[in-house]
Amino acid sequence: MRFLIGLILLAFPFAEIFLLVDLAHKYGWWLLLYLVAIGYLGLQLIRGEKLLMSVKMMQSLSAGGNPIKTMLGSARNMVAGVLLIIPGVISDIIAVILLLIPISKPSLGSNFQNHATNNQYQDSYKPNTKAANDDVIEGEFTKIDEDKK
Repeated sequence: MRFLIGLILLAFPFAEIFLLVDLAHKYGWWLLLYLVAIGYLGLQLIRGEKLLMSVKMMQSLSAGGNPIKTMLGSARNMVAGVLLIIPGVISDIIAVILLLIPISKPSLGSNFQNHATNNQYQDSYKPNTKAANDDVIEGEFTKIDEDKK
């Protein structure tokens, strides 16, 4: 098993170089433009994630969510940014696949909102039900004797 993983890790750079040389023969300067643009996007992804990481953590903690999910999501975006900076098409494809994996939302807020929405709809589907105190009208009154006037 270790031998197979080592072989894959050794073959990866050779596959990247072979594919880059092949694409350079086909597309020429367009490949260089692609690599520069993708590298810049990877750099911007890393910079943006560094700025937003603390804000995401504070929001997760204040909402009562799981901060580990937030950290893993930030780490995933950082790894994808590094893969985008590395020149090569295979690493770019792996980065895009990483970015397309959805991050699950914090379960507390979404469950609470769904529960409140479901209760609202349940009440609207029961038009003939009455509350236990529908006969009672609350208020204050003062009794005026007509004899004293």
